[in-house]
Amino acid sequence: MKKILIANRGEIACRIIDSCKKLKFHSIAVYSDIDKNSKHVRKADESIHIGASKAQESYLNADKIIEAAKKLKADAIHPGYGFLAENEKFAQKVIDSGIIWIGPKPNTIVSMGNKDIARDLALKSNLPICPGLNNKDLEKEDLEKKCNEIGFPILVKASAGGGGIGMQIVNDYGELIKSIEKTKNLAKKAFGNSDVFLEKFIKNARHIEIQIFGFGKKKAVHFFERDCSYKEDFKKL
Repeated sequence: MKKILIANRGEIACRIIDSCKKLKFHSIAVYSDIDKNSKHVRKADESIHIGASKAQESYLNADKIIEAAKKLKADAIHPGYGFLAENEKFAQKVIDSGIIWIGPKPNTIVSMGNKDIARDLALKSNLPICPGLNNKDLEKEDLEKKCNEIGFPILVKASAGGGGIGMQIVNDYGELIKSIEKTKNLAKKAFGNSDVFLEKFIKNARHIEIQIFGFGKKKAVHFFERDCSYKEDFKKL
């Protein structure tokens, strides 16, 4: 592996380019019309135009990114985060194109990207999770009883979402039904998936993450804990 195409822009792409330089990899930047003179384009060893300014026509266009990688003979694609980084179909397309995908396997993206599936996996692995209800539980007749057992306030969240989009705190069952419908609509527009789930809302909680990097051969390292507790509207600052 010698040439890495970074399928992202801005500060994210700049940091990946810096890492490429340190590791002696040849970096390739992609850019839309509006980003022609952006810093990440200037920093990279090579760059290629992938479309119009709208993200849907450039940074979210899987075919254009893969076409660019092939044109410049990139060995690998690094998605950064955001845009197509958590899109399992893009990851599979990259792999099917014979290009190295620097990221989780497509099935891992599906499992961890959908909170319903992730919660089920955690339960099957005997891991403690926050009390809650998955999307399939929301149609059951005993929903109110189950919610009272969890205890209000309850957090309504998009199963396939991220970035705090659609998250709402509800204090009683009367609020819950309206909140579920609102979150479903927001989730459908933002993520193409209207599934939602419920979790017990924990006041003054800390959001701690452990970053893990796997090498694909039953080898992995962790980068210790990261405190993500500082937020605004459920978005990490």
